[in-house]
Amino acid sequence: MLTLFHHPFCPHSRFIRLALGEYGIAPRLVEERVWERRHEFLAINPAATTPVLVVEGHPPIPEAPIIAEFLDETQGEALGEHRLLPRDMAERIEVRRLCSWFTNKFYAEVSGPLVNERLLKRYMRTEQGGGSPDMESIRAGLFNIRYHLAYIGWLVRTRDWLAGDRLTYADLAAAAHLSSVDYLGDVPWHEDEAAKAWYARVKSRPSFRPLLVEMHAGVPPSKTYADLDF
Repeated sequence: MLTLFHHPFCPHSRFIRLALGEYGIAPRLVEERVWERRHEFLAINPAATTPVLVVEGHPPIPEAPIIAEFLDETQGEALGEHRLLPRDMAERIEVRRLCSWFTNKFYAEVSGPLVNERLLKRYMRTEQGGGSPDMESIRAGLFNIRYHLAYIGWLVRTRDWLAGDRLTYADLAAAAHLSSVDYLGDVPWHEDEAAKAWYARVKSRPSFRPLLVEMHAGVPPSKTYADLDF
């Protein structure tokens, strides 16, 4: 049995949950509120970040990119031509480049600020980083998402999927981060029909279903969050 320490609205955790779903793996999920800095969690990940995958016979595996690489090395062969990290070196580089784009750049500019300010801070004490939302960070996130969405639209107008002709980790990483923001209703889908159509395809996959049924107490999802034909 695999155990995934995660938070339902951590975009990095969502990426790994989607990846595990594509591999047909249903882990035991343990919700972790990293701002509480539990001693038991710090013992397996001193960085106090999610996700962390615990697999018998291996040390705890922290951070989405490292977990994704581990899953490819241990499960990738079984997917054959549907492998989420392609065999071809040029394709692997492009997938990793786009994963880095969403894991680092998109998170720093969009999903991190919006999720933290609009959702997570309300559950933190002041000394944990809680308090009133930083409206400048929210405005910046709402502004930045527009050019990221345009970039996604440009990619899928020139390719079948973000990194090429089939679904890869790049699509899962992008969709995971977007889904956290979409829950809040902050994605301007009307601005790019190509990006919207791509997201609808990813959102319709079986691996996405568990995310669409989860709700956060006190923060209802946007009206179209779980709608596959939005």
